[in-house]
Amino acid sequence: MIIKKIILDNIRSFEHEEITLNEGSTLLAGDIGSGKTSVLLGIEFGLFGLQPGQRGSIFLRAGEDWGGVKLTFEVQGREIIVERTLKRAKAISQDYAAITIDGQKEEMSVTELKVRVLSILMYPLEFSKKQNLLYKFTVYTPQEEMKQIIMEDTETRLNTLRHVFGVDKYKRIMENISVVKLNIREEKRLYEGVTSNLDSEKKLLEDRQKSLEEKKRGIFDLSEDLLLKIENRKAKEQDKKEVETHRSGKSELTAKLGKAQGLLHSKREIYANNEKSVESLKKEIQEFKMSNFNLEDPQSTEEEILLKKKQKEKFLAINLDINSNIVSLKVKMEEYQNLERKMQSLEVCPTCLQNVDAIYRANVLNKNHNDLSQSSSKVEDLEAEKKTTQDMIKGLEISINLLEKKSTDLRILKMRMDGIVEKEKRMEELRRQNSFFITDIRMLERQVETTKSDLLVLSKYDNIFEDKSKELALAQREERISEIKLAELKKEIEMQEKEIESLELRIKKIEEVQEKMVYLKDIESWLNTKFIPLISFVEKNVMVNLKHEFSKLFSEWFTTLVPEGLTARLGDDFTPLIEQKDYEIDYAYLSGGERTAIALAYRLALNQVINSLMSKIQTKDLVILDEPTDGFSSQQLDKMREVLDELDVKQLIIVSHEQKMEGFVENVIKFKKEYGVSRKI
Repeated sequence: MIIKKIILDNIRSFEHEEITLNEGSTLLAGDIGSGKTSVLLGIEFGLFGLQPGQRGSIFLRAGEDWGGVKLTFEVQGREIIVERTLKRAKAISQDYAAITIDGQKEEMSVTELKVRVLSILMYPLEFSKKQNLLYKFTVYTPQEEMKQIIMEDTETRLNTLRHVFGVDKYKRIMENISVVKLNIREEKRLYEGVTSNLDSEKKLLEDRQKSLEEKKRGIFDLSEDLLLKIENRKAKEQDKKEVETHRSGKSELTAKLGKAQGLLHSKREIYANNEKSVESLKKEIQEFKMSNFNLEDPQSTEEEILLKKKQKEKFLAINLDINSNIVSLKVKMEEYQNLERKMQSLEVCPTCLQNVDAIYRANVLNKNHNDLSQSSSKVEDLEAEKKTTQDMIKGLEISINLLEKKSTDLRILKMRMDGIVEKEKRMEELRRQNSFFITDIRMLERQVETTKSDLLVLSKYDNIFEDKSKELALAQREERISEIKLAELKKEIEMQEKEIESLELRIKKIEEVQEKMVYLKDIESWLNTKFIPLISFVEKNVMVNLKHEFSKLFSEWFTTLVPEGLTARLGDDFTPLIEQKDYEIDYAYLSGGERTAIALAYRLALNQVINSLMSKIQTKDLVILDEPTDGFSSQQLDKMREVLDELDVKQLIIVSHEQKMEGFVENVIKFKKEYGVSRKI
């Protein structure tokens, strides 16, 4: 990777600055605090964004709400531009992120951009969610941070170096092995619980199999017993059939007797009923003949009734006329009375409006009174005539009722006479039928007696048949009991076979679990005796080889930087060990320049080891050194020329305020800070 340009907007002490970087060695020069380190921090932010635990306030210029970095670099001939911005709200956070590759721009989230950059640089993607130690220890490490790792405790330093070297995978393997072993122990405990009753299950299976064999032998005994019971039942059936053959004639005779007795009873009942009917008819005829009666002609009575009804209708018409005349006369009498009342009080004629004369009034009243008296007399005559007419109507109604009763009695009498003739005929018919019934009854009585005699002869087979029936029922019951016992035993065998099958399946599963448990024990033993020692051995050898290479390079760089008399090497825990004439010197007793030399030698050796170990990473050609000569003596500064010449990289960027360093590099970019704003000069 070669960095070509960086644009800083409101980053730390910069407002806006474009810095172009070339291949070869470049010195970022200037006084302390002029903004040199800000450029290096801007490069790291442009590549990876904010690191875990890093705050945006260390980048965004004070008082500004927005800032950003635009970084242009080249990887394998491709030009790549990365853009990142910061935004101030309640807190300062990363806002915009984009990448342009060969002119094709793509906006994405800050996390996606970091993953893309790691992929381009061919860094392991595990660094996407961690601090980017690989970049720090191969490209850019502030000098103070390298001194810090040297001063760290042994465990922290080893864990850091394991992570940078990629050797921490062995530690993760060991941690994962611990988890696997824990899971294996848990599974073993479960399997042990499952297999603990294997012996009892096998013993139970053996008992069930023996019991099954005994029951199967019992099947043969029950089958033979059932065959004997079947033969016995068939023999009893045959005996019963033979007796039944002898009894078949009795059955026919019994049926014949029943039929004859039924017919005899029926004929006797009909004969008795006929006799009763004859006696009843005879009695009715005698009673009718002994009664006195005079049979008149009903026709004359009917004619007399008709005559009386015509007379009644005539008187009803007369009565209607009388009522009509009475009503008419009463109406006139009411008019006469009304006229009389009016004339008595009338003074003026309503027609001519003249006074009414008293004589005239008297004449009118006299005439009206005479007419009223005549009408009243006529009404009385009509009322008397009306009463006479009504009496005549009542007399006629009584005569009609008597005549109608007489007519009804005559009709009934005639019907009774007609019925007596029919009864005499019916009586003769019944007597004739009974004469035939007498013959039939006598014949049937003889037939019943004969059949009873025949049945008496065959009755001795009834007791024999009853005994045979009981014997057959007993044989059938014994056969059924044997069948039930056999069926129950077969059912028991079937259920026991299923139980045995279930037991065998359960035992098979337990044995499979036991095999798994044995397999787990083998795995656990292999992990403890083979794999874990192997991983430990591999890790140890890797660390030994790394330590050997690291120590060799560290010693060479230290020898270049430090005057003769001091030697350096790395201990087993990668701690720098400084010796003078075979005596180890404590780090605290070294001068500032010597400490800086140790940190720089450690940094350069670490860079070479990592680049060698991870040969595919794309940052091997870039080294950034931040104040690498802090505390150096003049003699040590002269040694830096040798160091820089020995660094075989395409691009070297150095930050230093030492003016002497300008003669050691190909390019110099100077910075100056005025009124709180850094700028390139």
